[in-house]
Amino acid sequence: MSDYFSLSQFDETAHAVKARIGQPPAFGLILGSGLGGLADAVERAVHIPYPELPHWPTSTVQGHSGQLVAGQLEGQPVLVMQGRAHYYEGYSMAQVGLPLRVMQRLGVHTVIITNAAGGVNPEFSPGDVMLITDHLNLIGMSGLSPLRGPNIDELGPRFPDMMHAYNPELRAAAVRVAQQAGVRLQQGVYAGLAGPNFETPADLRFLRVVGADAVGMSTVPEVIVARQGGMRVLGFSGISNKANLDGNTPTTHAEVLQAGALIVPKLEKIVRGVLAEVKR
Repeated sequence: MSDYFSLSQFDETAHAVKARIGQPPAFGLILGSGLGGLADAVERAVHIPYPELPHWPTSTVQGHSGQLVAGQLEGQPVLVMQGRAHYYEGYSMAQVGLPLRVMQRLGVHTVIITNAAGGVNPEFSPGDVMLITDHLNLIGMSGLSPLRGPNIDELGPRFPDMMHAYNPELRAAAVRVAQQAGVRLQQGVYAGLAGPNFETPADLRFLRVVGADAVGMSTVPEVIVARQGGMRVLGFSGISNKANLDGNTPTTHAEVLQAGALIVPKLEKIVRGVLAEVKR
């Protein structure tokens, strides 16, 4: 395939989704490793496996079901990605960003993006939820941007601003909801790396020095595409493991998935509460 997609290809995928769902979605949700259970809360759900959609990248990682779930959550029309594609799976950055382009063409105005992440901040524990306040685009700093290539002006500006990548009003709503629900909500900076290897102790010490609180292998390219398209973004990291800063604690994907069982109920309370608050 080409390194880039055309507007007609985005629209082809959007039309394929639109033909399968009812009410056009206003909110998009992206669920990370082990967090797909949140999609079970969607009412009047329509399920669309990724391979049935033209151009849509298929998830190959355990813990990513690989389907769209359209329906309602707290009375809001939602389109939920139960699993995502990652750069490390062999997909291009254009493919990683395609779902956000499709959401934009379907009329989604707000995206809630979640991931499983390692806790770089020593105060974080497995099972915590971290509200993302900002990110370190370490993939993009080396040139791997989902915006690389010809710009499609209908989708957004050539040089989008990332000053408020994570919407301040939505973040404030998430804090209020978590307090009301009795959920401990951490806050911090997410560092996006390419993966798929977990980090060395030296990597993690470096990340801590430069201000990262959590680290993962997704999210940042999606946020960049969403913001270029004018969508509001709210981001959460489910802390799946403590960072191996001392070199004595190996990290495994199995523990990432196990932590999801603790994280999903907390995320569901927060996401439901934010959607309900936005509705009022």
